[in-house]
Amino acid sequence: MYQIKGKEYPCCTSVTMGIIGGKWKTVILFYLIEGPLRYSELRKKMIGVTERTLSLQLRQLEEDGVVTRTVFTSKPPLRVEYALTDFGRTLIPLLQSIADWGDFVVENYSD
Repeated sequence: MYQIKGKEYPCCTSVTMGIIGGKWKTVILFYLIEGPLRYSELRKKMIGVTERTLSLQLRQLEEDGVVTRTVFTSKPPLRVEYALTDFGRTLIPLLQSIADWGDFVVENYSD
């Protein structure tokens, strides 16, 4: 049994899936590989995600230490930007492998 930040996981793969699992988390992380994005920029890239879901997923990624949320208040309007943390950047090889496998499936098994 593994315990990370007060949560218990039965095996090491469940730790990974606990952090990046879900329909939208890997998509969010994949877009943040290129650099920080504002909430509205993420929303535009992620067709089909609701505002509520995007907000919840971003909050969970922030709680897990994978993403940072920076609020810029120096001049109106308020601007919020999301970026990968150093810990989050350790996921880049995994995210790239997931993307590469998805490309392979599309190229070889799509109708």
